[in-house]
Amino acid sequence: MDESVQPQPREGTASASATAPYGGNPAGTLRGLGPEPGDDALLARIAQGDRQAFALLAARHAPKAMKLAQRVLGNAADADEVVQEAMLRVWTGAKNWIPDGRARFSTWLHRVVVNLCVDRRRRPAFAGLDGIPEPPDPTPSAVNVMARQQTAKLVSQALAELPERQRLAVTLCYYEERSAADAAQILSLSVSAVESLLARARRALRARLSGVVQDTGEV
Repeated sequence: MDESVQPQPREGTASASATAPYGGNPAGTLRGLGPEPGDDALLARIAQGDRQAFALLAARHAPKAMKLAQRVLGNAADADEVVQEAMLRVWTGAKNWIPDGRARFSTWLHRVVVNLCVDRRRRPAFAGLDGIPEPPDPTPSAVNVMARQQTAKLVSQALAELPERQRLAVTLCYYEERSAADAAQILSLSVSAVESLLARARRALRARLSGVVQDTGEV
């Protein structure tokens, strides 16, 4: 399924945004597919306009896609819009999916999410209310919490300052725990290119965070 192809919903079906929300896990099983149908089987049903199959596929994959988008964008509202757009492409483009035993749906979906996140990051930024931190709790136990939050903030800032492809490689391989091969497919790069990006990113992060956070070897 080419992510650039966005066919319109088939005649006789309503728009995906109105009839195929990605939240919630559908009850029961799909007739003829058993209790745990595979992604390819669900996509075949979605291509026929099956909303329950779409809901099941979305419940299976949207949460991880949401976590990925939030890590790349750092904004829950923007991440939600990205995942909605990605799932809309699944709904409208399912008929173009050709199972060949090589490409996994989850890899394709994450590639779409990454590309949508990159496009959104290039838009002019808007500082909404979500970006305003809550006042700290002035109790002694809040000191450690604030210290951890500050450390996490510094790491996030250092990650955000990396070149785009290095940041995406780190996000996929360390936060999403994907292999270099999976990350290479998602980013349309070779495995060696991903490994090179990770090596440069680790050096840059260590330099930025030297003396601020303890080097655990994770970056």
